[in-house]
Amino acid sequence: MTTLAEALVDAVRSLRAAEVPDAPGDARRLLAHAAGIAPERLMLHLPEEAEAGVLARFAALVRRRAAREPVSHLVGGRLFWGRWFAVTPDVLDPRPETEGLVAEALRGGFARVLDLGTGSGAILLTLLAERVEAQGVGVDLSAPALAVAARNAAALGVAARADLRAGSWFAPVEGTFDLIVSNPPYIAADEMAGLSPEVRLHEPHLALTPGGDGLDAYRAIAAGVAAHLAPGGRVLLEIGPTQGAAVAGLLAAAGMQARVLPDLDGRDRVVAARAC
Repeated sequence: MTTLAEALVDAVRSLRAAEVPDAPGDARRLLAHAAGIAPERLMLHLPEEAEAGVLARFAALVRRRAAREPVSHLVGGRLFWGRWFAVTPDVLDPRPETEGLVAEALRGGFARVLDLGTGSGAILLTLLAERVEAQGVGVDLSAPALAVAARNAAALGVAARADLRAGSWFAPVEGTFDLIVSNPPYIAADEMAGLSPEVRLHEPHLALTPGGDGLDAYRAIAAGVAAHLAPGGRVLLEIGPTQGAAVAGLLAAAGMQARVLPDLDGRDRVVAARAC
């Protein structure tokens, strides 16, 4: 007889040998998924005998995680702002740092929101779920990413208020918005090799880097934002920790007042701007 606890111990040992960060946490999450148990209730079931099917599913998941496939891909999604978002290799894995942009957005009002490079829809759909009167447009160059966003919109009950469009930045957009948000590709070309295997090998490069110095997406956004921002509207852009001054400068050159906001670790994370 093999208990769930014994299977968990073996999995942690395997993941540590593969140098997987947070091996115990990942092993617990994968075991809960394999066994069909809510993660927060796993501890109650650990003394139980593990069924053969559960052990086989768990072993396969552990092997894939040891090869550095992201947990979100293995379990099909992850929580963001307390809501479940489907995640596939076609979209970025929603990260806790991006919740800071959402928090800043919710400090002000908005009726129409535009999300440039929407990916899984984590930012746009969270904002629509939090503000039930708001309407939103999400733009992405990737059709598979938009399919994931549409799936998430339906699951969250906001599909009727989320207009998802294929295209590059402002190209498929008309009209003005009270709030424009984006977590665009911002990793410089020479930084890609230093990314973790989970990111470098399993997340879409189109959503990670524009190449070059990593600022091309911000240049495109700065060039078009004035034509699509309503009077008194706001712009919130996620940035890399060394890009605050450069991105704020691009928005200032476009006629906006910009400030850089830190994340919980004190690193520059969001540039917030308004029209002068």
